[in-house]
Amino acid sequence: MSDRRISRACRVGDVTVGAGAPVVVQSMTNTDTADAALTAAQVAELAQAGSEIVRITVNNRAAAAKVAEIRDRLRDDHGVDVPLVGDFHYNGHTLLREFPDCADALAKYRINPGNVGRGARHDANFATMVQAAIDHDRPVRIGVNAGSLDPELLDGLMDENGRLADPLPADAVLREAMVQSAITSAEAAEELGLPGDRIILSCKTSRLQDMVAVYRDLALRCEYPLHLGLTEAGMGSKGIVSTTAALGILLQDGIGDTIRASLTPEPGGDRTIEVRVCRELLQSLGLRAFRPEVTACPGCGRTTSTVFQELAQSIERHLDARMAGWRAERPGVVDLKVAVMGCIVNGPGESRAADIGISLPGTGESPRAPVYVDGEKVATLEGAGLADEFILMVEEYVEAHYPRAEAGALRS
Repeated sequence: MSDRRISRACRVGDVTVGAGAPVVVQSMTNTDTADAALTAAQVAELAQAGSEIVRITVNNRAAAAKVAEIRDRLRDDHGVDVPLVGDFHYNGHTLLREFPDCADALAKYRINPGNVGRGARHDANFATMVQAAIDHDRPVRIGVNAGSLDPELLDGLMDENGRLADPLPADAVLREAMVQSAITSAEAAEELGLPGDRIILSCKTSRLQDMVAVYRDLALRCEYPLHLGLTEAGMGSKGIVSTTAALGILLQDGIGDTIRASLTPEPGGDRTIEVRVCRELLQSLGLRAFRPEVTACPGCGRTTSTVFQELAQSIERHLDARMAGWRAERPGVVDLKVAVMGCIVNGPGESRAADIGISLPGTGESPRAPVYVDGEKVATLEGAGLADEFILMVEEYVEAHYPRAEAGALRS
């Protein structure tokens, strides 16, 4: 992995973004913010899934009037204290001024410089939002989107490009406009009095290669922390693949301080999938560890039995269920590596390489499953109770290798 770009530090509530801190996972609600109970419930669900910052839409007076209540409901009803980010477009200058309790309840404001007004109103409205951030001692994310780029800036750059003897392609001009919009807006915010360590930048587009190119350029031209996202990534496997490809390229380059997977859920579907995708991506890249890693055989013609698949699922569910307690009690348990393999081809080798692993027999092979602990074969399991016996061995491994921390000790 490339050396990580070290940006300035920016505090969002109790979360540090940038300056070499762990890459932060973000998400966003899709509820009507005016429904405080429903929004608080979804924020809590996202936070409990692992979102460290949650953004909510603040698009009208009804929504702004409920933000403080949402914060209070999170604390009082759900026991959750997660930084809330207000997503403002078009009328943020009005809402932040009219609802100071909203401005105070939010941990950060998202400003889209393409949607704060046109002409002279652009500068005045932008200044009003920045002043609110100064007054309430809040950071801002200046979030540029390709789909809502300041048309005056883009038109000006297009006109300049058209006069060149060898004009650049239109998409290159669009990318430059995005970078310029972000950087000049950040500089303007600093000129208005907002400290540089209270600014985060993003430049989002739905086209993967454009997004990667924009962020690489942005990373070279500023020291602000960068929020990564492939906006409007789409649904299902398409959205997941596109998002993880785009974010993975940049994170591998050492670029990115906080990330979100902008996935379209199925109607009524699970919103937390965007959190899980981000966490799995960071863990796969070795940037963070959130839970023990389970290596599982994909299956082939040698594994027509479903025993190893069922065991892998049981182990995953068991680890997920135990992590809340383990994380608080047993420092380092997130680094545990478990292998559940399906046949003798790669099974023994992968099981030896894990902290604890089991190699189930493939179709037609001897119905006995050796278990390896720290590279050594320690047991052979068989019969209907095989899954429960292996789970018990995993529990015993955790008990022996990740002792309970003393009360008050810091957790990893």
